Amino acid sequence: MEELPILRRRRPGQWVLTLVVLLLASALIQSLITNPRFDWSTVGAWLFSKTVLNGLLATLELTAAAMAIGLVLGVGLALMRLSDNTVARTISWLYIWLFRGTPLLVQLLFWGFISALYPTLSLHLPFLPAIGNVPANAVITTYAAALLGLGLNEAAYLAEIIRAGIVSVDHGQTEAAESLGLSRARTLRRIILPQAMRVIIPPVGNEAISMLKTTSLVSVLAYAELLYSVQIVYARTYQTIPLLIVACVWYLAVTTLLNVGQHYLERHFAKGSRR
Repeated sequence: MEELPILRRRRPGQWVLTLVVLLLASALIQSLITNPRFDWSTVGAWLFSKTVLNGLLATLELTAAAMAIGLVLGVGLALMRLSDNTVARTISWLYIWLFRGTPLLVQLLFWGFISALYPTLSLHLPFLPAIGNVPANAVITTYAAALLGLGLNEAAYLAEIIRAGIVSVDHGQTEAAESLGLSRARTLRRIILPQAMRVIIPPVGNEAISMLKTTSLVSVLAYAELLYSVQIVYARTYQTIPLLIVACVWYLAVTTLLNVGQHYLERHFAKGSRR
Protein backbone atom coordinates (compact mmCIF):
# COMPACT_ATOMS: atom_id res chain seq x y z
CA MET A 1 0.00 0.00 0.00
CA GLU A 2 1.46 3.34 -1.07
CA GLU A 3 2.17 5.75 1.81
CA LEU A 4 0.61 9.18 1.43
CA PRO A 5 2.74 12.26 2.15
CA ILE A 6 2.05 13.99 5.48
CA LEU A 7 1.21 17.64 4.95
CA ARG A 8 1.66 20.14 7.74
CA ARG A 9 -1.51 21.93 8.72
CA ARG A 10 -1.54 25.52 7.50
CA ARG A 11 -2.10 28.14 10.17
CA PRO A 12 -2.65 31.48 8.40
CA GLY A 13 -4.29 33.01 11.48
CA GLN A 14 -1.20 32.32 13.57
CA TRP A 15 1.07 34.03 11.01
CA VAL A 16 -1.22 37.06 10.83
CA LEU A 17 -1.36 37.31 14.64
CA THR A 18 2.45 37.01 14.87
CA LEU A 19 2.87 39.78 12.29
CA VAL A 20 0.46 42.07 14.18
CA VAL A 21 2.22 41.41 17.49
CA LEU A 22 5.64 42.11 15.94
CA LEU A 23 4.42 45.38 14.44
CA LEU A 24 2.92 46.52 17.75
CA ALA A 25 6.06 45.46 19.68
CA SER A 26 8.26 47.36 17.21
CA ALA A 27 6.12 50.48 17.57
CA LEU A 28 6.29 50.22 21.38
CA ILE A 29 10.08 49.74 21.43
CA GLN A 30 10.55 52.65 19.02
CA SER A 31 8.38 54.83 21.24
CA LEU A 32 10.35 53.83 24.36
CA ILE A 33 13.63 54.72 22.63
CA THR A 34 12.70 57.87 20.73
CA ASN A 35 10.17 59.56 23.03
CA PRO A 36 12.27 62.03 25.09
CA ARG A 37 9.50 62.33 27.71
CA PHE A 38 10.48 58.95 29.15
CA ASP A 39 13.72 60.65 30.20
CA TRP A 40 15.73 57.45 30.71
CA SER A 41 18.73 59.39 32.01
CA THR A 42 16.62 60.57 34.98
CA VAL A 43 15.39 57.00 35.51
CA GLY A 44 18.99 55.80 35.68
CA ALA A 45 19.96 58.63 38.01
CA TRP A 46 17.23 57.86 40.56
CA LEU A 47 17.08 54.05 40.25
CA PHE A 48 19.67 53.39 42.96
CA SER A 49 19.29 56.62 44.91
CA LYS A 50 19.18 56.40 48.70
CA THR A 51 15.62 57.75 48.88
CA VAL A 52 14.28 55.12 46.47
CA LEU A 53 16.23 52.25 48.05
CA ASN A 54 14.98 53.23 51.52
CA GLY A 55 11.44 53.20 50.14
CA LEU A 56 12.04 49.79 48.58
CA LEU A 57 13.35 48.45 51.90
CA ALA A 58 10.27 49.80 53.70
CA THR A 59 8.05 48.11 51.12
CA LEU A 60 9.79 44.76 51.61
CA GLU A 61 9.60 45.02 55.41
CA LEU A 62 5.92 45.95 55.28
CA THR A 63 5.16 43.08 52.88
CA ALA A 64 6.93 40.50 55.04
CA ALA A 65 5.38 41.74 58.30
CA ALA A 66 1.84 41.98 56.86
CA MET A 67 2.09 38.49 55.35
CA ALA A 68 3.37 37.09 58.67
CA ILE A 69 0.41 38.62 60.52
CA GLY A 70 -1.95 37.40 57.80
CA LEU A 71 -0.61 33.84 57.92
CA VAL A 72 -0.67 33.48 61.71
CA LEU A 73 -4.12 35.01 62.03
CA GLY A 74 -5.34 33.26 58.87
CA VAL A 75 -4.43 29.81 60.23
CA GLY A 76 -6.31 30.57 63.44
CA LEU A 77 -9.37 31.85 61.61
CA ALA A 78 -9.36 28.84 59.26
CA LEU A 79 -9.26 26.42 62.19
CA MET A 80 -12.04 28.37 63.88
CA ARG A 81 -14.18 28.09 60.72
CA LEU A 82 -13.64 24.32 60.73
CA SER A 83 -14.23 24.00 64.48
CA ASP A 84 -17.24 22.26 66.01
CA ASN A 85 -17.60 25.25 68.32
CA THR A 86 -20.46 27.45 67.07
CA VAL A 87 -19.12 30.61 68.75
CA ALA A 88 -15.67 30.15 67.18
CA ARG A 89 -17.20 29.51 63.74
CA THR A 90 -19.41 32.60 64.05
CA ILE A 91 -16.56 34.89 65.16
CA SER A 92 -14.38 33.67 62.29
CA TRP A 93 -17.19 34.11 59.77
CA LEU A 94 -17.92 37.65 61.00
CA TYR A 95 -14.24 38.62 60.81
CA ILE A 96 -13.87 37.33 57.25
CA TRP A 97 -17.19 38.93 56.24
CA LEU A 98 -16.15 42.31 57.63
CA PHE A 99 -12.61 42.51 56.28
CA ARG A 100 -13.37 41.02 52.86
CA GLY A 101 -16.53 43.05 52.47
CA THR A 102 -14.97 46.49 52.83
CA PRO A 103 -12.27 48.10 50.64
CA LEU A 104 -8.72 47.87 51.93
CA LEU A 105 -8.21 51.59 51.29
CA VAL A 106 -11.12 52.41 53.59
CA GLN A 107 -9.72 50.10 56.29
CA LEU A 108 -6.32 51.80 56.02
CA LEU A 109 -7.92 55.21 56.39
CA PHE A 110 -9.84 54.00 59.46
CA TRP A 111 -6.59 52.88 61.09
CA GLY A 112 -4.92 56.13 60.07
CA PHE A 113 -7.69 58.21 61.66
CA ILE A 114 -8.25 55.93 64.66
CA SER A 115 -7.51 58.82 67.03
CA ALA A 116 -10.65 60.58 65.77
CA LEU A 117 -12.64 57.60 67.07
CA TYR A 118 -10.57 56.81 70.18
CA PRO A 119 -8.34 59.77 71.19
CA THR A 120 -6.88 57.68 74.01
CA LEU A 121 -6.52 53.92 74.39
CA SER A 122 -7.26 52.16 77.66
CA LEU A 123 -8.69 48.83 78.82
CA HIS A 124 -11.93 49.01 80.84
CA LEU A 125 -13.00 45.79 82.58
CA PRO A 126 -16.16 45.53 84.68
CA PHE A 127 -15.61 46.32 88.39
CA LEU A 128 -11.93 47.08 87.77
CA PRO A 129 -10.10 50.40 87.26
CA ALA A 130 -9.09 51.30 83.72
CA ILE A 131 -5.72 49.93 82.63
CA GLY A 132 -3.53 52.30 80.62
CA ASN A 133 -4.51 55.64 79.19
CA VAL A 134 -2.25 56.59 76.31
CA PRO A 135 -2.89 58.80 73.27
CA ALA A 136 -3.96 56.68 70.29
CA ASN A 137 -1.47 58.41 68.00
CA ALA A 138 1.36 57.33 70.28
CA VAL A 139 0.39 53.66 69.85
CA ILE A 140 -1.10 53.56 66.34
CA THR A 141 1.71 55.28 64.46
CA THR A 142 1.73 55.55 60.68
CA TYR A 143 3.66 52.30 60.41
CA ALA A 144 1.35 50.53 62.87
CA ALA A 145 -1.72 51.75 60.99
CA ALA A 146 -0.29 50.48 57.70
CA LEU A 147 0.68 47.14 59.22
CA LEU A 148 -2.68 46.63 60.93
CA GLY A 149 -4.61 47.57 57.80
CA LEU A 150 -2.66 45.26 55.51
CA GLY A 151 -2.15 42.36 57.95
CA LEU A 152 -5.71 42.14 59.26
CA ASN A 153 -7.18 42.40 55.77
CA GLU A 154 -4.81 39.76 54.43
CA ALA A 155 -5.74 37.37 57.25
CA ALA A 156 -9.33 37.24 56.01
CA TYR A 157 -8.25 36.11 52.53
CA LEU A 158 -5.59 33.69 53.77
CA ALA A 159 -8.09 32.12 56.18
CA GLU A 160 -10.28 31.09 53.26
CA ILE A 161 -7.28 29.83 51.26
CA ILE A 162 -6.01 27.74 54.18
CA ARG A 163 -9.50 26.43 54.95
CA ALA A 164 -9.91 25.36 51.31
CA GLY A 165 -6.54 23.57 51.46
CA ILE A 166 -7.46 21.68 54.64
CA VAL A 167 -10.88 20.72 53.27
CA SER A 168 -9.26 19.40 50.07
CA VAL A 169 -7.58 16.59 52.03
CA ASP A 170 -9.76 13.51 52.07
CA HIS A 171 -11.56 13.06 55.40
CA GLY A 172 -10.50 9.42 55.43
CA GLN A 173 -6.98 10.61 56.28
CA THR A 174 -8.28 12.12 59.51
CA GLU A 175 -10.27 9.00 60.35
CA ALA A 176 -7.22 6.80 59.73
CA ALA A 177 -5.06 9.03 61.97
CA GLU A 178 -7.70 8.95 64.74
CA SER A 179 -7.89 5.15 64.50
CA LEU A 180 -4.11 5.07 65.12
CA GLY A 181 -4.59 7.15 68.28
CA LEU A 182 -3.10 10.42 67.01
CA SER A 183 -4.35 13.58 68.69
CA ARG A 184 -6.24 16.17 66.69
CA ALA A 185 -3.36 18.65 66.80
CA ARG A 186 -0.83 16.01 65.74
CA THR A 187 -3.10 14.82 62.94
CA LEU A 188 -3.36 18.36 61.67
CA ARG A 189 0.39 19.00 61.91
CA ARG A 190 1.70 15.67 60.62
CA ILE A 191 -1.04 14.43 58.26
CA ILE A 192 -3.38 17.17 57.03
CA LEU A 193 -1.23 20.30 56.63
CA PRO A 194 1.62 18.63 54.67
CA GLN A 195 -0.93 17.42 52.10
CA ALA A 196 -2.90 20.65 52.14
CA MET A 197 0.24 22.69 51.39
CA ARG A 198 0.08 21.64 47.72
CA VAL A 199 -3.24 23.47 47.48
CA ILE A 200 -2.34 26.33 49.83
CA ILE A 201 1.08 27.37 48.51
CA PRO A 202 0.15 28.64 44.97
CA PRO A 203 -2.56 31.09 46.11
CA VAL A 204 -0.49 32.18 49.14
CA GLY A 205 2.37 32.95 46.74
CA ASN A 206 0.01 35.01 44.62
CA GLU A 207 -1.17 36.82 47.76
CA ALA A 208 2.45 37.64 48.68
CA ILE A 209 3.07 39.11 45.23
CA SER A 210 -0.20 41.00 45.42
CA MET A 211 0.71 42.27 48.91
CA LEU A 212 3.98 43.70 47.61
CA LYS A 213 2.04 45.86 45.15
CA THR A 214 -0.80 46.58 47.59
CA THR A 215 1.63 48.23 49.99
CA SER A 216 1.52 51.20 47.60
CA LEU A 217 -1.93 51.98 49.06
CA VAL A 218 -0.37 53.01 52.36
CA SER A 219 0.97 56.09 50.59
CA VAL A 220 -2.40 57.63 51.60
CA LEU A 221 -1.12 57.43 55.20
CA ALA A 222 2.09 59.24 54.20
CA TYR A 223 4.19 56.16 55.06
CA ALA A 224 7.41 56.32 53.06
CA GLU A 225 7.25 53.04 51.16
CA LEU A 226 8.44 52.82 47.55
CA LEU A 227 5.60 54.70 45.84
CA TYR A 228 5.40 57.45 48.44
CA SER A 229 9.18 57.87 48.28
CA VAL A 230 9.11 58.54 44.53
CA GLN A 231 6.07 60.79 44.99
CA ILE A 232 8.09 62.92 47.41
CA VAL A 233 10.86 63.19 44.81
CA TYR A 234 8.70 64.09 41.83
CA ALA A 235 6.70 66.58 43.91
CA ARG A 236 9.98 68.45 44.23
CA THR A 237 11.54 67.86 40.80
CA TYR A 238 8.37 67.60 38.65
CA GLN A 239 9.89 64.52 36.91
CA THR A 240 6.72 62.47 37.42
CA ILE A 241 6.96 59.89 34.62
CA PRO A 242 10.65 58.94 35.11
CA LEU A 243 10.13 58.51 38.86
CA LEU A 244 7.03 56.37 38.32
CA ILE A 245 9.09 54.24 35.91
CA VAL A 246 11.70 53.83 38.67
CA ALA A 247 9.00 52.50 41.00
CA CYS A 248 7.69 50.14 38.29
CA VAL A 249 11.20 48.79 37.63
CA TRP A 250 11.65 47.88 41.28
CA TYR A 251 8.15 46.39 41.61
CA LEU A 252 8.80 44.25 38.51
CA ALA A 253 12.22 43.16 39.76
CA VAL A 254 10.93 42.05 43.17
CA THR A 255 7.79 40.36 41.83
CA THR A 256 9.98 38.43 39.36
CA LEU A 257 12.13 37.17 42.24
CA LEU A 258 9.03 36.23 44.21
CA ASN A 259 7.69 34.34 41.17
CA VAL A 260 10.91 32.33 40.96
CA GLY A 261 10.74 31.56 44.69
CA GLN A 262 7.09 30.53 44.38
CA HIS A 263 7.97 28.17 41.51
CA TYR A 264 10.58 26.31 43.56
CA LEU A 265 8.36 26.26 46.64
CA GLU A 266 5.47 24.76 44.66
CA ARG A 267 7.83 22.17 43.16
CA HIS A 268 9.07 21.24 46.63
CA PHE A 269 5.59 20.65 48.05
CA ALA A 270 4.44 18.87 44.87
CA LYS A 271 6.95 16.05 45.45
CA GLY A 272 5.19 12.71 45.32
CA SER A 273 2.18 14.05 43.45
CA ARG A 274 3.87 14.45 40.04
CA ARG A 275 3.47 11.62 37.62
